[in-house]
Amino acid sequence: MTEGSARGDAVGTGSTVVPPGQRGATRIADRVVAKIAAQAAREAVGPLPADAGRPHATVVVRAHSQRSGGGTPVEAAHVRIHLELDYPTDIGARCHEVRRHVTERVGALVGMEVPEVAVQVERLHLTSAPGTAHGRTR
Repeated sequence: MTEGSARGDAVGTGSTVVPPGQRGATRIADRVVAKIAAQAAREAVGPLPADAGRPHATVVVRAHSQRSGGGTPVEAAHVRIHLELDYPTDIGARCHEVRRHVTERVGALVGMEVPEVAVQVERLHLTSAPGTAHGRTR
């Protein structure tokens, strides 16, 4: 056994040692990142009315230069979340929670930076308290 293979960094017996940075890279498809972002949005929003649509996401992954890492290009996910909420609710706080949770989960699971999470509320579902009248009141 060679010294390199004993350390676990050689690729086979008698082959040259390839540094980890030159072995290749894993590319995660945009639609996979979108599914992870949509799941994170569902987790952040919590239970919704039965007639509400499930949150969905669109993602664009682009390479950009990392400011603190000496200009090394990294991939960043720009996420747009479409969701429906119950109303009345604090829409701003719920959108903030969705942004925070999506940024955290995509970063943790995919290892990408998420510089932008745009939340688009497509519909509000009126939830009435038990015993209140439905429709218009005069």
